[in-house]
Amino acid sequence: MNDLHQAAKRCLDASDPAEKLRLTHETWQALQIGDLRPGDPASAAAPIGAPGRPAKPQLVSARQVPQRGLGSAEGRAALVHAVAHIEFNAINLAWDAVHRFRGMPDAYYRDWASCAHDEARHFALLSTRLAELGHAYGDFDAHNGLWEMAEKTAHSDTARMALVPRVLEARGLDVTPGMIERLRHAGDERTIAVLEVILREEVAHVAAGTRWYRWCCERDGIDPFDTFFDLLRDYLGVSLRGPFNRPARLEAGFVEAELDRLTTLATTDRNPRFADTECSRC
Repeated sequence: MNDLHQAAKRCLDASDPAEKLRLTHETWQALQIGDLRPGDPASAAAPIGAPGRPAKPQLVSARQVPQRGLGSAEGRAALVHAVAHIEFNAINLAWDAVHRFRGMPDAYYRDWASCAHDEARHFALLSTRLAELGHAYGDFDAHNGLWEMAEKTAHSDTARMALVPRVLEARGLDVTPGMIERLRHAGDERTIAVLEVILREEVAHVAAGTRWYRWCCERDGIDPFDTFFDLLRDYLGVSLRGPFNRPARLEAGFVEAELDRLTTLATTDRNPRFADTECSRC
């Protein structure tokens, strides 16, 4: 197999986490050495459906995910599980971006294959930490907000780049520092070490979303600033949440004017629900 789109679909369809990670790393390495190339840009991607994933965790609505404090090992395990679920979804999202959108520059496919590789490594780190806490992926319920947005944006690379990396995944930049601070109060330095790696590397993933969103806008002759807020309104209405991690978002390619407007539009939940806010990417 030398068609990158087909290889991405194979990664996307793998349901066993260990197999998905193996295929992801194998595909990234093959792309790096030139054994894989984007296929025919006129070929069509498969219609979007549920990605490959194990039978557990059970997927429920965000409001059904139990609230848990971080003062207990069980609560910290639930947090690690929620972030692991985010990263598992992010592997699928990155490979779907490679598989679905054809005729893009080679650098686009390299960026998202690299993101998939990173997300797989993050998932492995979190799985190891979860095992140390006496649990495994699938032990807690989770929700499906990230993939639901992937389905809604499957028809448009512009909408996908705007709303998945720059809204849902960017939320991780906002909330992870607070999670780290709460874990520090709980004395959980091992989980903090994992989250610090993820936070640092997720800036580059959001930056890739910014870069390719603006590329799409330039291709289509549309204004990236106004279009971003039109897409927010059309897909998310008034559900956007703050506050925002301005330094991290600026590093990820946001501009001050965007952050000012986001701050004006967003609601700030001063008593956030565990599942809805701190793990809003999952």
